[in-house]
Amino acid sequence: MLEAFGLSDPGCIRSNNEDYFISDSRSGVFIVADGMGGANAGEYASRLSAETLYEFLLNSSEDNSLGNLEQGFANANSAVRTASLEGPEFDGMGTTLVAVRVVDDFHMQIGNVGDSRAYCLSAGELSLLTKDHTWVTEVGSRLGLTDDALRRHPMRHVLTMAIGVSDEIRVNSHVFSVFSGDQILLCCDGLHGVVEEEILRDTLNSEKSLPEKAHYLVEAAKERGGPDNITVVLIRIL
Repeated sequence: MLEAFGLSDPGCIRSNNEDYFISDSRSGVFIVADGMGGANAGEYASRLSAETLYEFLLNSSEDNSLGNLEQGFANANSAVRTASLEGPEFDGMGTTLVAVRVVDDFHMQIGNVGDSRAYCLSAGELSLLTKDHTWVTEVGSRLGLTDDALRRHPMRHVLTMAIGVSDEIRVNSHVFSVFSGDQILLCCDGLHGVVEEEILRDTLNSEKSLPEKAHYLVEAAKERGGPDNITVVLIRIL
């Protein structure tokens, strides 16, 4: 048993929202996508990728393997690649994609491409479930730079992998255990790139309801300038 709540906001700078999320407690599938591209291409890419993955997982719900989850990501990538050929306004569009799927009462699967993240709060401690496909994570961290230098590096937002940008993708995926009271946070970099992890942890640890927590986190990002779209999906294991 679980409960969930999702919220998305354009932030303080952008007039459009290129994020897209799906929160389906009944099927146990939760997805966040952060689109990129000119005009409306980012919005199209994020929605198309999330809905393609979601429909695939619903239609293959008897297969809970990681391979099945990764195939859903591959299908989403193919869908965005194909759609990018529909007109010059869609050329080069792409999106990040992170998804969580319930396997059973004690396990969930996670997959991600790009830098949208998933965190887990368990026994009061916050841990990162995903690994970013970014220059900082995959290249910069091997150069011996300090954490503070990496956080400020001009290439910190440069993606090394995204849905729709190449024929082949690398999906980070694994299974993790969950326990009663645990909370899962899915979010785009409009949240985790702006709000400190201590704030994320303290908010999830608070007595607020899931909707209150989601709204609080969105407002925290906006108080810090809200430079990007902000999307939050919260899941609590009952």
